Amino acid sequence: MPVMLNEVRGSFLKLWTPEAPTPGAKPKYSGVFIFEKGSENEKKVKEEIQRVANDKWGEKAAATLKQLTASQKLCLRDGDTKADYDGFEGNMYISASNDKRPGVFDRDRTPLTEQDGRPYPGCYLNVRVEIWAQDNQYGRRINAQILGVQFSKDGTPFGGGGAPATADDFPELEVSATVEASDDWDV
Repeated sequence: MPVMLNEVRGSFLKLWTPEAPTPGAKPKYSGVFIFEKGSENEKKVKEEIQRVANDKWGEKAAATLKQLTASQKLCLRDGDTKADYDGFEGNMYISASNDKRPGVFDRDRTPLTEQDGRPYPGCYLNVRVEIWAQDNQYGRRINAQILGVQFSKDGTPFGGGGAPATADDFPELEVSATVEASDDWDV
């Protein structure tokens, strides 16, 4: 069952071109989404993790979740473990990926493209994810699949990056005569 996370900050966003998480792995679209400890977002994610664990492992769900938490095999993690990255300290985060490109929308729900410069690391997003339990030859985990993101509002860009400049960021200049070529300098 999909979960809607509201007003989370995006980080490590790979929404336009999939990237392999490790050499030789299948490329995926992905993102990390940061929110306050104790928030409604954390509550929703924890409830869904519990639900999928109960569905998958029944009576063994509590013990399995304890083991997965200890081995950091949950999509939900404490941001204090990434305190050296902007925005993580004192927060929680969820990592999500997908083989298929998620929908990326603006505030008015129109589709965004990479050229729009949104979303960017540090902005605020509404994010739709689906949490699911894995139990196969690759091990046990609780993962999140990113289904879509909606740009909500600007935030301080992470890592000194940010949205590209727009035409509104520049002054309007008068059109002037063309400068004639000169032999006084070499290119």
